[in-house]
Amino acid sequence: MEREALTVRFPSELLAKARKLKDEKESFNDFIVEALEREVKRRRGWAAHQRIIARSEIIKAKTGIQPASIDLIRSLREDKGLHD
Repeated sequence: MEREALTVRFPSELLAKARKLKDEKESFNDFIVEALEREVKRRRGWAAHQRIIARSEIIKAKTGIQPASIDLIRSLREDKGLHD
């Protein structure tokens, strides 16, 4: 992965906490990069979750609340087992 230099100013207390938490063998740069990657993934996941909720609401508005399919799935599984 290509890297770029960036100056970031951290609050002193947060920087002290981060230094205490990072592994001795780990560079501070790698520690920060890993944390930023996790946060990017978390935010993308949250955005996807929000899109799913919005689509679900649109579908519910168009079709109404659909009945649970648990009983149907169970009956289909049981019927399949009888015919094997």
